[in-house]
Amino acid sequence: MAIEITDQNFEQVTNTDLPVVIDFWAVWCGPCKMIAPSIEALSNEYAGKAVIGKLDVDNNPEASFKYKVRNIPTVLFLQNGEIVDKVVGAVPKNVLEDKLKAIMAKVS
Repeated sequence: MAIEITDQNFEQVTNTDLPVVIDFWAVWCGPCKMIAPSIEALSNEYAGKAVIGKLDVDNNPEASFKYKVRNIPTVLFLQNGEIVDKVVGAVPKNVLEDKLKAIMAKVS
């Protein structure tokens, strides 16, 4: 299950050597609902290999502002706290997974 990321736990969750994937979303966002199953599937498939989380932009404006998220869904890929890739808009699961695999390949 994807981790619920908030402004309060953001630093704690992202302070890891593992790749971090964050889905910035909102309850009212149709495209966000379209990619939600892909985010959940990735969180199950990559448990222990990557941190996969979701951040509700309406309830957590600080992280959204810090990372300049202006459109949702936005999926950020972080390594060592730095953005290494991102996707804006609804995309198929394989696009997200390919980006995650590319990050993991660079680390190993």
